[in-house]
Amino acid sequence: MSEIDSNPFADPEFSNPFQDPSVTQVRQAAPPGLEEYNPFTDGKPAPAGMAPKTAAPTVNTQPAIMKPTEEPPAYSQSQTQDQSRGAAELLRRQEELERKAAELDRREREMQSLSASGGRKNNWPPLPENLPVGPCFYHDITVDIPVEFQKTVKIMYYLWMFHAGTLLANLIGCLAWFCVDASRGVDFGLAILWFLLFTPCSFVCWYRPLYGAFRSDSSFRFFVFFFVYICQFGVYVLQCIGISGWGASGWISALTGLNKSIPVGIIMILIAALFTSLAVMSLIMFKKVHGMYRTTGASFERAQQEFATGVMSNKTVQTAAATAATRAAQSSFKEQI
Repeated sequence: MSEIDSNPFADPEFSNPFQDPSVTQVRQAAPPGLEEYNPFTDGKPAPAGMAPKTAAPTVNTQPAIMKPTEEPPAYSQSQTQDQSRGAAELLRRQEELERKAAELDRREREMQSLSASGGRKNNWPPLPENLPVGPCFYHDITVDIPVEFQKTVKIMYYLWMFHAGTLLANLIGCLAWFCVDASRGVDFGLAILWFLLFTPCSFVCWYRPLYGAFRSDSSFRFFVFFFVYICQFGVYVLQCIGISGWGASGWISALTGLNKSIPVGIIMILIAALFTSLAVMSLIMFKKVHGMYRTTGASFERAQQEFATGVMSNKTVQTAAATAATRAAQSSFKEQI
């Protein structure tokens, strides 16, 4: 049996290499427990014949707490900003509604007081009661104009007063120029005409349309104001230039008068500065009114509708149209006969 188990291919003279005397000597000289050394355990080797103990994994049982010094996520900041903006917008709308409600209440009280006193009475221009001519218009900015537009209308009213004062000063300057130069009678006469003509016409042609536009939110009156005020601005520019013979103490006329008399020339230079400032302020207020006009929802189509409605509702126009239609019908009937 031993013969069957033996390796028939083994060398009979082959010996076990671990039985070599040098290898056996080194194994006997090695420190005990070297075979059981585990580099992943503690530094102390386990004794021979005992399995090394493995440490159980540590489990952190404390809850995860965010440190107070850490910044919040980015999305929370954007949400906070959106909420603050929404709250500010709601507050702004609420204030606007409250202001409009207060304005409506004030107007209602004013209308009640006016109806109790007999209705509106014209109060402009303020004339003495003993004169045969009375006021022509009712003018009260605090009653007719909404609160958000009252400041602009007041500025335009003061600008009209400045316009009238400048024309009066121009008349005085041309009079002084005529006193030192007898050939300037035409300028003095035109200065009188401009003062008498432009003072009432400017009030009726551009200030009253602006007043009515803000009072009733009328697109048609806004367009009337824009058209007339552009022409008025052109007149301011011409008066500022001061072409000789046009009745304006502008820069050219002032320099011409300065050659005749220094005091008269200084007066005319001051008037030319007034015309210049008037032109600049008019341009600024034109842009401001145009910006406010765009926020009121007015448009050219709405102005056309208002014009057509106003023309058709006018009794004079209705009477003329009915008369023309009657005559046309009669003429056609006669032709058929």
